[in-house]
Amino acid sequence: MKVALAQINPTVGDIEGNCQKIADFHQRAVAAGAELTVFPELALVGYPPLDLVSRDDFVERCHQALGQLATQLAGVPALVGCVLRNPEASGRPIQNAAVLLADGQLRFVQAKSRLPSYDVFDEERYFEAAQEQKPLEIGGQKIGVTICEDIWAGPEDDRRRYPFDPVAELATQGVDFLVNLSASPFHAGKGKEREEVARSAAAKASVPLLLVNQVGGNDSLLFDGRSLAIAADGRVFARAEAFSEDLIIADLETGKGDMRPEASEGEAELFRAIVMGLRDYMEKCGFTRAVLGLSGGIDSAVTAVLAAEAAGAYRVQTLAMPSPYSSPHSRRDAEELARRLEIDCAAIPITPMLDAYRQSLSAAMGDIKASLTEENLQARIRGALVMAFGNQQGALALATGNKSELATGYCTMYGDMAGGLAPIGDLLKGQVYQMANFINRQEEIIPRRIIERPPSAELRPDQCDQDSLPPYEQLDAILALHLTERLGQDAIVAHGYPTEVVSEVIQMVARTEFKRRQAPPVLRVTRQAFGEGRRIPIARGLMRKSPAK
Repeated sequence: MKVALAQINPTVGDIEGNCQKIADFHQRAVAAGAELTVFPELALVGYPPLDLVSRDDFVERCHQALGQLATQLAGVPALVGCVLRNPEASGRPIQNAAVLLADGQLRFVQAKSRLPSYDVFDEERYFEAAQEQKPLEIGGQKIGVTICEDIWAGPEDDRRRYPFDPVAELATQGVDFLVNLSASPFHAGKGKEREEVARSAAAKASVPLLLVNQVGGNDSLLFDGRSLAIAADGRVFARAEAFSEDLIIADLETGKGDMRPEASEGEAELFRAIVMGLRDYMEKCGFTRAVLGLSGGIDSAVTAVLAAEAAGAYRVQTLAMPSPYSSPHSRRDAEELARRLEIDCAAIPITPMLDAYRQSLSAAMGDIKASLTEENLQARIRGALVMAFGNQQGALALATGNKSELATGYCTMYGDMAGGLAPIGDLLKGQVYQMANFINRQEEIIPRRIIERPPSAELRPDQCDQDSLPPYEQLDAILALHLTERLGQDAIVAHGYPTEVVSEVIQMVARTEFKRRQAPPVLRVTRQAFGEGRRIPIARGLMRKSPAK
């Protein structure tokens, strides 16, 4: 049997648009000789649909669209991920299901058995799990249909989280091959991890496994595609592109299929992921332009490059907003970067506005010069100007902060945190520098001086980030252990870091949780980003407190 894996980029909630995309890809699959087309998990509604599926009218639209789609796709069967009403009287009212559309009808339904409710997932909130696994029969072939998490859990999860193992259950029923409809979110290294999971499932059932994964960005979550077909012996015999829509054919009789080149890892992978996520966020939210402040620093420089790549240089507006403390070389570097990227850069000095604030506040607050209040006012003036351009041009305002700053609170609410999206908000400061060097790998796009000089917010005379923070090499390592590995103080100190530094970093993370609740969405590229996958109370016991910034 020749099976097409249709790696599509659905938009959450756009049932009509997703239907059209499914029909178009199915037509291409049929033209390529496919005898079955498989689409990703919840392809009809997009993943994750969240509380949209709690609305009766939304579920009804999904049902109606399935009926229309079945008529459209008549001829060659298609497995489509969708939302269906639970046929049982008890349990949650809907299920995350795979439906076979064939001969103009819904011929087969398999609901998802394992509903993840950890990290960025919350499926138990919405769906009822399947209580049995039954094979699909097409053209004399018995096919085991699974949905994403159904093939993921390990032995410990089998015992503690889920009642049974769908892959083992299907193996006892003598299936000829497995298919897996996935919406498996991306983080660095996820492609190889997913491939190993698929290889393990194929070995467990002793049959080939075909996995089709969603691609594209939906809010903070990014999906890398990389659909694949794996033989029972672990050999990959079909592979789709990373970070773009694709259609591949896997021939189960010959054990051969379309093989795209493996995607690069490291900074190249992160660059492609963020560009895809930024582009999709703009397109799916209706933005045609982006705007950001360009300070001459490393964070805004990298963000500007990513924006130009995602939207096109002619759709990116930057603002140079020097204050009395902005160095001449920062201004020149910002102008030079804009020139090299061929993006528009409007210069708006903020000194007159800052002077007006100083004068207006003097009667009530006294002289605020060279104070934290003045530093934050500069950031908030700049944030207001960026948002003003966004309003005027209908542009998406981009926050340029990195993960190290968001973690420690080295950022200003309503200032540099202002915006609709934080493209590099999941990159630690050191990773931002690595990304800059990757961008410059063939030619100098970001001026070398931006990369080489010590980082500074330039909000007071001779300011340096390390006046307020530990060295970034040390800070980033501690943050990675604390945020990603979820280690506490003693465990981090055991890695060789000074107790007082570790304690202070953990305190900074804890006492600035309130800022992150008001930050724009962060494009998730690591296993633990700020956002849906990290739910920490704001009001809780803290050893030390600091004023809001």
